[in-house]
Amino acid sequence: MSRLALIDYGSGNLRSAEKALVRAAGGRVEVQVTHVPEDVLAADRIVLPGVGAFAACKSALDARPGLSEALDEAVRGRGRPFLGICVGMQLMASRGLEFGETPGLGWIPGEVRRLRPADATAKVPHMGWNDLVNPHGPELIAAIGAAPMYFTHSFAFWPDDAADVAAEADHGGRFPAAVVRENMAGVQFHPEKSQSAGLALLSRFLEWHP
Repeated sequence: MSRLALIDYGSGNLRSAEKALVRAAGGRVEVQVTHVPEDVLAADRIVLPGVGAFAACKSALDARPGLSEALDEAVRGRGRPFLGICVGMQLMASRGLEFGETPGLGWIPGEVRRLRPADATAKVPHMGWNDLVNPHGPELIAAIGAAPMYFTHSFAFWPDDAADVAAEADHGGRFPAAVVRENMAGVQFHPEKSQSAGLALLSRFLEWHP
């Protein structure tokens, strides 16, 4: 049986993500919650969740000895399929601009910056359901279609290369809702809170072989 490492670095919503992944796996994949570098290196695929501020999440990740290095080796060195959720997606960026500038993992060049809706009625934080706009690219994202997903965030990740954006959402203006580059994918929404569409995405990730 293949194994998925769900990274535990003290970020919120870990248990909800674990339950959703176990349900999506249906016994096909072992879901292991871990922060141990050796577990990460041995995993067949990896999920990095995240709730809260970019700087705090990056600091918490760096505080686990060897974890960032193991993630980099597993994902970029060995090509393991990776999914970042919410701040877990944002951490893939070069930098985050929340409470100053904080370096990210640097896997996909770009920056995380605050949502600034052109529509004054669009509140920040953005919380609630939004349809995906123009899901395309790899089957992992394209197959979702224009499904409603649940968002809760004030910042979003804008890659330098627009080709890395695999779907958008509109909240007083469009922002990237999903990114994909090679074996690395990230979603700004929470699939674990997005009912059947979210579970369908997680199930596809468990079968994704980029």
